[in-house]
Amino acid sequence: MDRNPKDQYRSLPDEDEDCQDGEPESSNAYAAQETSRRSFGTRPSPTRKKIIGLVACLKQSKPIRPPLNLRDGQVRLPNEKYVYQLTAFVSIGAFLFGYDQGVMGVIVADARWKDLMRPRNSWVTGAIISLYDLGCLFGALLLAPLADTLSRERALSLAALLALAGALLQSAAPGISLLLLGRSVLGVGVGVASAGVPLYVAEIAPPHARGTIVALEQMVLCAGELVAFAADFAFARWVDGRGWWRVPLGLQVVPAGVLAVGCWAGWVLPSPRWLVGQGRARCAREVLVRLRGSARAEEEMREIERELEWEREVMQVGWGEMFRGAVGRVTALGMGVQFFQQITGTNSILYYAPTLFEKGGIRRASTRNLATGGIGLVLFATSWIPIFIFDRLPRRTWLQLGTLGMMVSMLGIAAVQSHAERHPDDPVNFSIVVFPYLFYVFFNLSWAVGSWTYAAEIFPLGMRAKGSALSTMSLWGACLVVAQATPVVEERVGWGLYVIYAGICVVALVFVRYAMVETRGRTLEEMSHMFGINRKLVGRDGALVDSEDEEDDDAKDSEGGG
Repeated sequence: MDRNPKDQYRSLPDEDEDCQDGEPESSNAYAAQETSRRSFGTRPSPTRKKIIGLVACLKQSKPIRPPLNLRDGQVRLPNEKYVYQLTAFVSIGAFLFGYDQGVMGVIVADARWKDLMRPRNSWVTGAIISLYDLGCLFGALLLAPLADTLSRERALSLAALLALAGALLQSAAPGISLLLLGRSVLGVGVGVASAGVPLYVAEIAPPHARGTIVALEQMVLCAGELVAFAADFAFARWVDGRGWWRVPLGLQVVPAGVLAVGCWAGWVLPSPRWLVGQGRARCAREVLVRLRGSARAEEEMREIERELEWEREVMQVGWGEMFRGAVGRVTALGMGVQFFQQITGTNSILYYAPTLFEKGGIRRASTRNLATGGIGLVLFATSWIPIFIFDRLPRRTWLQLGTLGMMVSMLGIAAVQSHAERHPDDPVNFSIVVFPYLFYVFFNLSWAVGSWTYAAEIFPLGMRAKGSALSTMSLWGACLVVAQATPVVEERVGWGLYVIYAGICVVALVFVRYAMVETRGRTLEEMSHMFGINRKLVGRDGALVDSEDEEDDDAKDSEGGG
């Protein structure tokens, strides 16, 4: 057989070699049936057999082996560039996230769209935005079973297919009902991707660059927002007719299709931590060697295997465990940091920017759309900054500085809108443009990267997919509240809405200062020790913990800035 030595994935069922570390190679369907039989005490029913067969078909199972031309004992060097390449590709999921965050704001404020679709009131307009967020919330919860069962990258592939279907439904919708359905389907796909991309990149990133890697993903997300604003502005201006908005909504099928094919076809390596959890240590070691080099790969493999062995001995990895004891504290921190990322108002500005500028005294629709497009430029331009500096300061320091800046920006928006009510023709009203831009400068330097990094890195290995799902669900829950409540609250209190957001920023500042634990520079396997999960479980399960590790953890904890 003619083999390409550059192949990364080679499925060779007729060979004796496999990735199961000495276990005889068997079909995924048979293994799944045996697991089901042990769990339920009986042989699986015909329906369950079909489900098991489907799971086996979807699950990542291709062996990952060293190149055929590799010499025995050859030392392989680290390849951090490869980590960035993988991050860039899977961040297409973040691009979809960003694109959908930005694309609907201009559309729902457009007079031609309103004339065609005829939403009855502000509640319907809010529902068009918030049903997408509700879909994202459910999609985030779906991540855990998909990512733990099928693999991280296969979950992203399915998410992209859902996003593609939702985009087609939206762009073809003749009325509000089908548009709402498309928004919901799209939301489920984006929800899976929004939780899955940070989970995957956190598991392949080296500890010293984890924040930088997540910042790269955030930059791609902001690029998606920028492209969405540009598409809205261009097609609204250059396309005559009431259906111009169908084009920007339909454009999403291109990146969604690329991500779906790439993650399924083997362009993306499986997470080494997922492979270890599946009992495929040899495959995991090969993935780590490609990313870290030979020496560091062996060290990291020992850490992962030791952590997983400990978790299996003392922890029952279930949904209930996520809310109990020390793990419950970690869950609260992950969900809290993601909740505050959204409830402080970022999407209130992003979703309803044209309305914000109109109430700030900018009367011409084209000027409002141009100012809204400027938000995309600011988001994209400032998203590059954390790539180079985020890992230089503690997570908590960035979050506190960013929150203060966001609070001042919200008060500035409220002040200008209040002035515009009393002086609608005053040129000073154009200063309303400054404060949303300033908000996103501080947001991108802090919460945009910090919340995703923190929530992806703090959970133990066996609970990381569930933790990422719950944390992202919290984020989308806050998005749902903001999307549905913003137009209604703004009708009642006007510029007071932004005073409310400034007050929420104060609460977020207290949360960061007094609840969060610093994590910069720590390996993923250190998190259980750092948050005291092992100490809490010792008394309950009788497991032993290395006291030297704990002393070292305590010493490092005292170094965390804030």
